[in-house]
Amino acid sequence: MSAMTSLHDETLRARLDAAMAQVNRVLLGKPRQVKLAFTCLIAGGHLLLEDVPGVGKTTLAHALASSFALEFQRVQFTSDLLPSDIIGVSVYERETGEFRFHPGPIFTGLLLADEINRATPKTQSALLEAMAEGQVTVDGQTHTLAQPFFVVATQNPVDLNGTFPLPDSQLDRFMLRVSIDYPDPAAERALLVGSDRRDLLAQLEPQLDAQNLSALQRETQTVTASSALLDYLQALLGASRKHADVRVGLSPRAGLALLSAARVWAWLSGRAHVIPEDIQALFVALAAHRLVPARGATGDALARALLAEVAVN
Repeated sequence: MSAMTSLHDETLRARLDAAMAQVNRVLLGKPRQVKLAFTCLIAGGHLLLEDVPGVGKTTLAHALASSFALEFQRVQFTSDLLPSDIIGVSVYERETGEFRFHPGPIFTGLLLADEINRATPKTQSALLEAMAEGQVTVDGQTHTLAQPFFVVATQNPVDLNGTFPLPDSQLDRFMLRVSIDYPDPAAERALLVGSDRRDLLAQLEPQLDAQNLSALQRETQTVTASSALLDYLQALLGASRKHADVRVGLSPRAGLALLSAARVWAWLSGRAHVIPEDIQALFVALAAHRLVPARGATGDALARALLAEVAVN
């Protein structure tokens, strides 16, 4: 543990544990999903929550923002939403004779893009530059977003009416895709007899801040990955590109994202090095939405098949 406790003794790790614990008190019975969300945030990625309504997607986004003291903005995506409704707009001011930029809700710490696939492709694409480069361009002027900038997007996989599937380029901007799923009976009973989630969210206290998050990001990326581990990661990437049921496999960018997330997952698990189990724990969440099937198989099934077929040497 000595290599990992160089952070500031164990104070920051204790505060992170407290943040995860309070999120788990709000989103009952979902410790893996919470750990995946924290991993995505600390790894500097963006998170796609795909599930039926009412299972806690918005609750998770709110709880993350509260735990890290991040400014929070929610945008309800609809078919008539315009790119300027997200990014902002330049308005001519008669007094000065100049255009003045009025920033939109994208200028925040955590942006909840709710039901993102209800917006048109043009509006969806308004997020691409922001998610990839941390900036937006309006009327030829580039505006830098504050850091950290974290997008949590939700979409409903069963309600297909009035939706526009996310293009591959947009899906690739999300480091992880996570399904929260229904609670188990014990967690659901606790929900039924417990406090309202909105009341619990209002009671959450910041455990960390943006400076702490930056420190966590620097620390977790010092976690080492051996040559053998990289061989395994590359074997998974290569297999995805050669698989008969995969039309488009994983890109080098996906490989970098997987390694970055695996370093965070290992650190959260108390290790200073990545092991194959870290890659395996993250692979479906990272790969399934990036794989383009050649036949009828789903991305999830293909990702699991790749894990089963590629041996750890």
